[in-house]
Amino acid sequence: MRTALVVGLIVSATATAREFRVPVGRSDLYAREIGRGQPIIVLHGGPDFDHSYFLPDMDRLSDSYRLLYYDQRGRGRSAAGVEPEDVTMESEVADLDKVRQYFHLDRAAILGHSWGAVLALEYVLRHPDRVSQLILMNPAPASAADFAQMRKERPARLGADLDRLRAIAATDKFKEGDPDTVAALYRIHFKPALARSADLDKVMASLRASFTKEGILKARKIEDRLTDDTWASAKGYDLLPKLAAVRVPAIVISGDHDFIPADTASHIARAIPGARLVTLKDCGHFSYLECPGAVRKELDEFFRQGK
Repeated sequence: MRTALVVGLIVSATATAREFRVPVGRSDLYAREIGRGQPIIVLHGGPDFDHSYFLPDMDRLSDSYRLLYYDQRGRGRSAAGVEPEDVTMESEVADLDKVRQYFHLDRAAILGHSWGAVLALEYVLRHPDRVSQLILMNPAPASAADFAQMRKERPARLGADLDRLRAIAATDKFKEGDPDTVAALYRIHFKPALARSADLDKVMASLRASFTKEGILKARKIEDRLTDDTWASAKGYDLLPKLAAVRVPAIVISGDHDFIPADTASHIARAIPGARLVTLKDCGHFSYLECPGAVRKELDEFFRQGK
């Protein structure tokens, strides 16, 4: 029974969160539930991060929504007993389905942020009958072509900071997974991704709090495997033509200061029949943190229309 695997309670500023361990094969996933109302499974980005960077900002939605977070296999508090070789896109999709079943959802509303949006799309394409609504927030590219375009534009977005980023990446400390060095690189990496420097400070504080050397090194290997499974696949990666088959309500939320090219979000929105594209003003890659009022407004309207 699910209740037998409740492992703890956390009191937040908004509500009391409950922690769980969701069995998946020989290991298990850390999951966290908070709030009440419409349930939403929340998929974190990276793919080398865990769900903790959402907190506490995403939790503000818990007064109206039941948020179901989990750390994807091999990352965060789902890392124990997992080898990078255990993680593939197939395992990612299967784990998401296990989370859905664990929380007794016949059909789930899924919110994917950044890389999590790619996972959400992979899931709905495989299991269209198990998804009720799709929220794609600041999505990562859904095709190798859009991924290549993002990488092409990256030097211009970084500007003079590109040399600093490359210098940090070349150090032994970075290669060894030193948390402070890795955080210094990500501060440069995400600098053009947010509209305001104060929000960059918040994002980096959340990310740095969960960094450990062991976790960084394992997550890097997992990121490499998932990149090879998707954007760098020798077969060519392109979900966009397949998305014409999606028949669930969908919203794509982006920001006008996102460091992912605007075409990425627009291509996804155009590919999904009936999907709505929203571009938030003065908002970057972490829209739930940077523009919480606008995000809530869009989500409330999205779910109202779906009733």
